[in-house]
Amino acid sequence: MKTVAIIPAGGAGKRLKSHVAKQFLLLDGLPVLVHTLKVFQKSKDIDDIILALPPDELVSVRQDVIEKYGLTKTKTVVAGGGERQDSVKNCLAAVQGECDLVVIHDAVRPFVTEELIRRVVDAARVTGAASAGVKAKDTIKETGEDRMVLSTVPRHNLWQTQTPQAFKFELLKDAYKAAYDEKFYGTDDASLVERRGGRVEMIEGSSANIKITTKEDMLIADALMKKDIKISLRNGFGYDSHRFAEDRKLILGGVEIPFEKGLYGHSDADALIHAICDAMLGAAGAGDIGRHFPDTDPEYKNISSMILLEKVKKIIEAKGFFINNLDATVVMEMPKLAPYAAQMISNVAGVLNIAETSVNIKAKTNEGMGFTGKNEGVAVFAIATVTERKSDGSRV
Repeated sequence: MKTVAIIPAGGAGKRLKSHVAKQFLLLDGLPVLVHTLKVFQKSKDIDDIILALPPDELVSVRQDVIEKYGLTKTKTVVAGGGERQDSVKNCLAAVQGECDLVVIHDAVRPFVTEELIRRVVDAARVTGAASAGVKAKDTIKETGEDRMVLSTVPRHNLWQTQTPQAFKFELLKDAYKAAYDEKFYGTDDASLVERRGGRVEMIEGSSANIKITTKEDMLIADALMKKDIKISLRNGFGYDSHRFAEDRKLILGGVEIPFEKGLYGHSDADALIHAICDAMLGAAGAGDIGRHFPDTDPEYKNISSMILLEKVKKIIEAKGFFINNLDATVVMEMPKLAPYAAQMISNVAGVLNIAETSVNIKAKTNEGMGFTGKNEGVAVFAIATVTERKSDGSRV
């Protein structure tokens, strides 16, 4: 039986009051949407994924999310609608070929598990429709418009509805057609089936399967993520040196420094950034800068090393590593680097999207000794500490 997952992620996150839509907020270094899609990617019960996105995010998410993280089941991406129900409708219209079951899950419920998906799918195969949820734990009061209590509602049969929700495809398609024919908008997909007399089985979910809607939800999500993640630190060492040359710019840390000579190299010869790149790659066990950006490749001729730094960031993040802090020492006699250190730090921190306090850059002379002491060139030493995050559960 073919089962298609629909992930509506077309919202703007108005209730969160953030300039970034909630599905793209970072949770443990990854967008919330990525955490959700990874679970459905791993689920053996899901064959294909259809994703609804804000229209202006269609291209960027394909490149920065789907391709970057190997989410091969997400074969179809459609533009979302004005409301969540509209986004699901667009996804249903994009289902191709034979389809037996449809599973719908909120993009901003990143703590869904493969086991919960399996239980909801199994129930829907029998009953036609099923929804995850948790039984109400608090006492429920019904009030009038004046907020005065009218009654206390017995809670033993009350559920707080979650997703995933699963349906036989034809059943859900008919329910959506009826809803739009009658201009009805429900609060969830199951309500569209219920109003046509369909029976929906509730499946015990989890209180951890939260929907990120407010800033407080993000705090809870951070706490839940840390509970499931084992964090380890790894260090990497980097070294680079370049000789001085005429008719070259002296660029270090992305700063062009006034001087009579520059550094010789295939790229812009920013030895500071090259050493930092090697330190980062070393910490992640990802080779060295020469392997990724060989000096025989014309693509990197005179390229800004800040671009290479950004590429290295993506390389290590794809392996599950994130920068914790950097420390670098530039060894040269002249010119003095102290006036430019703050800008170098700002440049590096900006590209790596880390705090400036996590980047330390200092300069030393070599007291007239060696090639640096004779002012023949520059040497740089760098150490990078990266964080490796691994889940100890089945969630991701």
